[in-house]
Amino acid sequence: MSIKIITDSACDLPLELFETLNIDLLPLVVQIDDQQFYDLETIQSKELYDQMRNGKVPKTAQVPPARFEEAFMKYAEKNETCIYIAFSSELSGTYQTSTLVRDDVLEKFPNFDLTIIDTKAASLGYGLIVKKAAELAQEGKSKDEILSVIEFHCARIEHLFTVDSLEYLYRGGRVSKTSAFVGGLLNIKPILNVEDGKLAPLEKLKGRKKVLKRMVEIMKERGDTLKDQLVGICHADDIEMAEYIRDLIKEEFGTENFLLTNIGCVIGAHVGPGTLGIFFLR
Repeated sequence: MSIKIITDSACDLPLELFETLNIDLLPLVVQIDDQQFYDLETIQSKELYDQMRNGKVPKTAQVPPARFEEAFMKYAEKNETCIYIAFSSELSGTYQTSTLVRDDVLEKFPNFDLTIIDTKAASLGYGLIVKKAAELAQEGKSKDEILSVIEFHCARIEHLFTVDSLEYLYRGGRVSKTSAFVGGLLNIKPILNVEDGKLAPLEKLKGRKKVLKRMVEIMKERGDTLKDQLVGICHADDIEMAEYIRDLIKEEFGTENFLLTNIGCVIGAHVGPGTLGIFFLR
């Protein structure tokens, strides 16, 4: 019997892959004014970015406990073996909530075989881990084999982000008002990465294309066998820049395999339209 892979919407995989790879998707929550939406169920990223451009300030919340309970109970009743691959515990309370709900379900179904993994990863970096695990599950690999590969990828996945405007990071408390103002005035663009599960600044440069070229340089410094990897690229409603950096990577490393997709509502609500990310193994 194959292993059931469960994940949440912060992984930013294309919607069609959840069905193709038989992944159970649990939505995080997006709130705009007094309206509450379920990510990828009742709101899509394009709608979110359009509203942000019109001045809306969305907020996000973790997967509701009731959604965890519904999913875990369903598989516990069927006596299925499951792995829930979770969004970084440093960026959301989703992981912690999932463990509490699991403990409650185990009181009713003590033999329920559920392993929960804190990836310490985000967006498509997290998504690439989920995708690999789901592919292995479809191939009939054992739980231990899948967990070993997940551990390997969690330890080595690299995230490089840049944002088009510092305004959204300021709203989320990640940069100061002065930094956001000066950055906008001087066209300063940051490069950020994920360290110990948290989004952290790496460098600042002037100009969008200089930043993208520097991201490829950092990729060269950190990456391994980049020609043969599946490289993830995600964007917040800026397909032109996503294709531009894809071509830079292809030219530099000879990479042929890319997964290019949208940044979803959860990450997008905090980084804003025009954000771009690349993901690879070091």
